[in-house]
Amino acid sequence: MEQQNEFVTEFGSLQNLELLARQVVEGFLIGLHKSPFHGFSVEFAEHRLYNPGESTRHIDWKVLARTDRVYVKKFEEETNLRCQLVLDASSSMYFPEVKESQSGLRKIDFSCVAAASVMHLLKKQRDAFGLTIFSDKVEQHSNVKSSSIHNKLLLGQLQHVMNREPGKKKTAAAACLHEVAEKLHRRSMVVIFSDMFENMLTDSNEYQAIFSALQHLKHNKHEVILFHVLDKSKEMAFDFVNRPYRFVDLETGEQLKLTPNQVKESYVQQMQDFYQQLKLRCGQFKIDLVEADVNQGFRPVLLPYLMKREKFN
Repeated sequence: MEQQNEFVTEFGSLQNLELLARQVVEGFLIGLHKSPFHGFSVEFAEHRLYNPGESTRHIDWKVLARTDRVYVKKFEEETNLRCQLVLDASSSMYFPEVKESQSGLRKIDFSCVAAASVMHLLKKQRDAFGLTIFSDKVEQHSNVKSSSIHNKLLLGQLQHVMNREPGKKKTAAAACLHEVAEKLHRRSMVVIFSDMFENMLTDSNEYQAIFSALQHLKHNKHEVILFHVLDKSKEMAFDFVNRPYRFVDLETGEQLKLTPNQVKESYVQQMQDFYQQLKLRCGQFKIDLVEADVNQGFRPVLLPYLMKREKFN
């Protein structure tokens, strides 16, 4: 978290998203080299370990001499990955206010920086990527490309989402994910950043709608990672000082005055029930569900992405 706060201090306005993403990725990769996951690097898109029995004609002999490990050169058509980044930009994603955030990031800031960082990795690996932004409807949807111009265009869209006023945009995650599933015509990796708030705590039908949409993505043979983006201390543990508050629903503007202890036990139980249901269904559909706490830095996002990419090829 210290590293994340450093970034927020240095780029307080978060205006240079490209530079920030590059620094997040470089810091992450340096950390990987010091960890048990040292096999991952930006070079893994160009080499893979040699499997005994296969042809030796693509062995990289220079790497063998340098590392004493047998790697095979991977060609562009073998490594090419299609990745669609799907970003929830509904009003609930603009929580908390920056001044009240431990990390200095709202959920939308965290998601945009994480998405930009994944894009930076994809670009380094010569993979193709697109971006879908949704709230109560699909606001933007780009086809996958791998060019630098395309990367800058998507960074600009992410920057715009971070800078705009939250408004009162509701979440229609289920309908939007169904639409994404229909738009992606070839097998892809789908990376979703969302708090998954869509009347979940009050309407059990919304549970089924979301699960149906996730199942649709898997039915179409896509590999899916769902990053459940939350300020865990506030939104899961309801960790507020027990004094009077005025709570505001960011998506409807509805207000409620109360002291946290009046509702904490019931609220926490409902959130835990919802998360367990989400976890269970993602397990059934073989979707990677990753808890992305805005206060815990970007490693919990980038590492699952790299691991999923290795399995995807």
